Amino acid sequence: MLRTLRQFSSIFHRVPLRSFSGAVEVTPKDDILKILHSESRDIFRNVAIIAHVDHGKTTLVDALLRASGCANEYDSMDSNALEKEKGITILSKVTGVTFGGNKINIVDTPGHQDFGGEVERIMSMVDGVCLLVCATEGPMAQTRFVLQKALQSNLKPIVIINKVDRPSARPVEVEHEIFNLFCDLEAPSESLDYPLYFCSGKEGWVRKGSMEAEKQGLEDVLETIVETIPPPQIGTESSFKMLVSQQESHPYYGKIVIGKIHQGEIKLNDKILAVDQQGKLVETAKVLKILRRYGMQQLEMARAVAGDIVQVAGFTNAIVTNTLNEMGKNDVIPSIPIDPPMISVSIGVNTGPLAGKEGTKLNAQQIKERLMREGQSDVALQVMVKDKSDDSACVQLLGRGDLHLAILLENMRREGFEMQVSPPQIVTKKCPDTGKTLEPMEKVTIEIDQQYMTGLIDKMSQRKAIYEDCINIDKTRVKLIFSAPTRGLVGLRAELINDTRGTAIMQQQFLGYQEYRGTLKKNLKGAIISMAAGVCQGYALEDIQKFGPLFVKPGSKVYVGQVIGEHKLEQDIEVNPIREKKLTNVRTVLADEKISLFPPKVFTLEDVIAYIRDDELVEVTPKDLRIRKKELDSTLRKTQRKNQSK
Repeated sequence: MLRTLRQFSSIFHRVPLRSFSGAVEVTPKDDILKILHSESRDIFRNVAIIAHVDHGKTTLVDALLRASGCANEYDSMDSNALEKEKGITILSKVTGVTFGGNKINIVDTPGHQDFGGEVERIMSMVDGVCLLVCATEGPMAQTRFVLQKALQSNLKPIVIINKVDRPSARPVEVEHEIFNLFCDLEAPSESLDYPLYFCSGKEGWVRKGSMEAEKQGLEDVLETIVETIPPPQIGTESSFKMLVSQQESHPYYGKIVIGKIHQGEIKLNDKILAVDQQGKLVETAKVLKILRRYGMQQLEMARAVAGDIVQVAGFTNAIVTNTLNEMGKNDVIPSIPIDPPMISVSIGVNTGPLAGKEGTKLNAQQIKERLMREGQSDVALQVMVKDKSDDSACVQLLGRGDLHLAILLENMRREGFEMQVSPPQIVTKKCPDTGKTLEPMEKVTIEIDQQYMTGLIDKMSQRKAIYEDCINIDKTRVKLIFSAPTRGLVGLRAELINDTRGTAIMQQQFLGYQEYRGTLKKNLKGAIISMAAGVCQGYALEDIQKFGPLFVKPGSKVYVGQVIGEHKLEQDIEVNPIREKKLTNVRTVLADEKISLFPPKVFTLEDVIAYIRDDELVEVTPKDLRIRKKELDSTLRKTQRKNQSK
């Protein structure tokens, strides 16, 4: 039985929302309960919102929730702290609405390519997609990626061209570009006959078919979803079967596994089991709770039937890609293959002189357990224990990109972890025929002002990129196309933002594995290294800053071997940042001269991981990010350099 109606008063008693077709008709609460209790499989519609990053997916989902009357203007699907800070979706999220007597499950997905694994794994939960494209930018690299995955899964598409209210919008051209993209991906003929909307998700209106059509409310999109997206395909057997596509932690119920019920039904207190992709038993459990989303609310259900996307509590060891069965069954639902990771970093215990002073979770076992839990929920992440006999070695993380890994490490940092992170390395392969080393290669498209064109080509050539093409956009801007190794693109986005004053637009598209292009010199500038331990003094930093930009300020704690700045030249330099001004009894007119310092360079976690050199580590604590040499002793570093040069 559902919770009492009194508990849901915040859901049902909504002020009617304004729309361009009149006030939204909010379904009466009694009818909503009937729909949520219904056992009919034909009333379900499962749809995902897919698009390139920043094309407005979450804004559209929030608007659809408001249009259906089950969310208010202050609700948002992006509730994670990092999602709010960065303005991007990191985790795919499932919610549901009722419309026209149907249950519509809507999945909001990430748009950044580093979180493409989130998009791939939810394809098995839905039967159709809403492809969202910005009316200014048009189809981008991630648009192609997510559409290709949707077509491979035979999902029914609905195309929405968003942000048509912008002055720079070019909706008609973008419409042709989208159709050409479908043709390039060899979409079947039935997929080419897709419903088309011109939309302003922010304002909450759409035009169906053309820009000349009358403005309508977003409830028209919900109606098209019901008419276009087919009901979920379910098994003919009565036995319960469900593929786990997501998992999350609940403060009261513990681990919750999320997925679409492929056949049968599930009830409270049922005994069920989980098996892996090989059919081996993982765990048996009793169903403690069955939950489903309605708008921004989480509702408890007494039972759920095939076709619905639900959350099940009761398991402790079940993970993503596991199949849930009734007792006595070990059927396996094949999981959609996930593209392999391309970048890796090593995570270890913080061994610096300041270790243990800022964090609460310090030892190798705590770090390993946290990373192993993350590896169970994130299918695009691989966690490998490097050396079980050596706690300092800890684990190796393999992911889609530097942002993918940095988001995880930032979450751990906020949870109180201290750790050391190595420079990122590219995951290479051996060619089975020739034995040559292969590395991941990407197509890079960069849109910049013409004045930065020469410098960009030079920068890309240093990163082993090959110039492919140049397209003139207008009189002042050009689009440059390169093929580049993934390792050469680490940290490039931050450099482009600085070099072009934030005007560059960069897209990446994975091409495949190609022959290794040789050694890449990562950082052409040297490091300013502290030769003393203590507290930085403004008097000393004023003299040191002439060597290059600093990473510390007066009052910062430093230790021997810590990198406190970037040298203008290629070689490293050692300095004393804690030196104080000597006091004498000699009077001077310069005695009260003010100290003038430039602001220190502040790194984000993804920036600092991309920045460090091969002989350096990042010390990550809840309060600070520090760069240090792997070998803190200056004499030993010199000995190592001599041995390497022989």
